[in-house]
Amino acid sequence: MIKITFMGAGSTVFAKNVLGDVMLCENLCDAEIALYDIDGERLEESCLLLNAINEKLNNKRAVIHKYLGVENRREALKDADFVVNAIQVGGYEPCTVIDFEIPKKYGLRQTIADTLGIGGIFRALRTIPVLRDFAEDMQAVCPNAWFLNYTNPMAMLSGYMQRFTDVKTIGLCHSVQVCAKDLLEKLDIKTDGFIDKIAGINHMGWLLEITDMQGNDLYPLIRQKAAEKNASEKHSDMVRFEYIKHLGYYCTESSEHNAEYNPFFIKPNYPELIEKFNIPLDEYPRRCVEQIKNWKKQKEEIFAGGEIKHERSREYASHIMEAMVTNTPYKIGGNVINNGLITNLPAKACVEVPCMVDGNGIQPTYIGELPLQLAAMNITNINPQLLTIEAAVTKNKDYVYQAAMLDPHTAAQLSIDDIVSMCDELLEAHKNAGFPCLV
Repeated sequence: MIKITFMGAGSTVFAKNVLGDVMLCENLCDAEIALYDIDGERLEESCLLLNAINEKLNNKRAVIHKYLGVENRREALKDADFVVNAIQVGGYEPCTVIDFEIPKKYGLRQTIADTLGIGGIFRALRTIPVLRDFAEDMQAVCPNAWFLNYTNPMAMLSGYMQRFTDVKTIGLCHSVQVCAKDLLEKLDIKTDGFIDKIAGINHMGWLLEITDMQGNDLYPLIRQKAAEKNASEKHSDMVRFEYIKHLGYYCTESSEHNAEYNPFFIKPNYPELIEKFNIPLDEYPRRCVEQIKNWKKQKEEIFAGGEIKHERSREYASHIMEAMVTNTPYKIGGNVINNGLITNLPAKACVEVPCMVDGNGIQPTYIGELPLQLAAMNITNINPQLLTIEAAVTKNKDYVYQAAMLDPHTAAQLSIDDIVSMCDELLEAHKNAGFPCLV
């Protein structure tokens, strides 16, 4: 029997997807599942739901335990084979609100703020100390476990774990496996299948190649239809289609994310760009408010009056576990330390590349050079990522300032003095809220 520990199990919908997938997999369905969280109410809700799935869909073959609070964390992790990480340190309130409202005072607007920019930097700074504690516990009680990280900012958190701990870590995102499929559907391009190649960094992995099953390059048609769509109608993916026009390639994560990963679209002197490219400022806080408001209704829908339903989802986690347990090869898009995989990106960067999973673990694929303009775009994001990790490790505040100064969106909006003042204010606000960053 394998043991799977889910950190942040109060993320009920995500826990349902990952652990529901596990219980639908014949090679994993009798696992011991340890649910860990620091929020007792949400932990109890997830436990009830997963027990219901276990009973209705799995003949009670899994064994499920719940563990509440830091004092029970090592017991939750003890002898785990896989640890799934889905925590959000500081939650919507107070920390996400802080990450949006203080920059807004300085004139800096954001859309999602969980991966890059000021929001991404400070989310990493308050999360890395928690991951440091996780790593210490794992080394003590489950040193051979794989850490499957789903928490953002993906590159910063996975990069920290891979470079500064001995925990076997892979960073996993939802966007790689649906990138090409969604693009073809948006452009109404019909094929009998496709073969793609994606590499870069998390949320800015590039669809480098896409062909149909006969080997015909689909990019000429994609470029034509994307340009036509952006010119003729307003839609939700205009930023990424503009990437295709000017950079030649599509990338993995949504337009609302990518609008804030560069200096091109959110510009005070060009407010018309927000309307032109349909950019949803303050999108993530809006989603949080709606999710909190609608959670009771959503919970009732999930439980469905006792008629629990689940189909194996697109998430990589259960497939990774199954591939390792059965020694059956499975390909993923994973976040790993570069070390020469992409030759024109820094060696210490956390990159997103195809990886093969089997009984030997996870083996990343050598890519070589990215097209120069794509590597250049990635590097503008990698610089603040590496500096943020350096800040968390050394506890040197100068690296926080430098990370913010080199963030492309922040640098395009604010003076150095304002960046320093804003960072100081954010550090103080998070500390006062009980989530200190440089600790």
